[in-house]
Amino acid sequence: MTRITVQSTHHQFEARPSQTILEASIAAGVNLPYGCRSGSCGNCKGDIISGEIDYGEYAASALTNAEKAAGKALFCCAHPLTDVVIECREIASDVIPPRILPTRVERKVQLSHDVMALFLKLPSSEHLQFKAGQYIEFLLKDGKRRAFSIANAPHVDNLLELHLRLIPGGQFTEYVFNEMPEKAILRIEAPFGSFFLREESTKPIIMVAGGTGFAPIKGIIEHMLHHNIQRDVILYWGALTKQDLYMPALPEAWAAEYPNIRFIPVLSDAKPEDQWQGRTGYVHQAVLDDFAATGLADFEVYCCGAPAMVAVAHASFIEAGLAEDAFLSDAFTYAKPLPNKTP
Repeated sequence: MTRITVQSTHHQFEARPSQTILEASIAAGVNLPYGCRSGSCGNCKGDIISGEIDYGEYAASALTNAEKAAGKALFCCAHPLTDVVIECREIASDVIPPRILPTRVERKVQLSHDVMALFLKLPSSEHLQFKAGQYIEFLLKDGKRRAFSIANAPHVDNLLELHLRLIPGGQFTEYVFNEMPEKAILRIEAPFGSFFLREESTKPIIMVAGGTGFAPIKGIIEHMLHHNIQRDVILYWGALTKQDLYMPALPEAWAAEYPNIRFIPVLSDAKPEDQWQGRTGYVHQAVLDDFAATGLADFEVYCCGAPAMVAVAHASFIEAGLAEDAFLSDAFTYAKPLPNKTP
């Protein structure tokens, strides 16, 4: 066993040889920020103050050589080789430990040409505690895992709602779309992730969704509405074409009913047949354009989508004045090898 110490809080926990720093922190109930758990999103990045680690496998975009040279590591990949002291911001929230549960596919609802809503039912004797915006992982028979955000809020506790985009050649999503029968039994582990509402904050919120990144944001907004949290929200939803905004009536209804919610859809590849009169271009650029005069210093941003979109949004929003700890993100990753493995 090795001992990990968080320098600023003096929290300590131990890691078995097989555990990453993040896995050990989750088991110990120490709430470090994280997202993908696969070395792709960079949410768990922090400083190694002392000690030796194996950096593990990670995406080059999530941890640059310059960051490594400056003493940074991705805690979801890093295995401690000795006792280590780390530094990162801990999240001031109760930790809900993940657990393994059986679920039954209650129904599948096709939301668009390539997005399926999957509704899962837990056993009647079970209740999954989670925070709106967190995700589950399917435990597949071959030992692999697939992660999907929960699209409903915790107060809707009879079913778990997921939004799955069909990935061509993707073993799991093609099975869900083409073969999975209703009432199928699947095992999940949940909840995971630190992408949830920081309820201690009173800042107005900018939410940025790319594609099915709308799913966890939907859960967060429904949680806010249920608990009458009236912080101002501007939701930017980016998609390629009009058909990729797979359930626009819902955020349109929010904006129509609640004066504190605005909805701005943005298409990056609008087709002539879309007859689109709305915003075009990249979704993060729409935010920058709207706040070019005032900057983002007064806001909190919740951003979810493809890793490239999240990365460019993060960098450009920080440059526009957003505080580093005011950018909360969840980057969707897919089952593919990661390019870097370094000692």
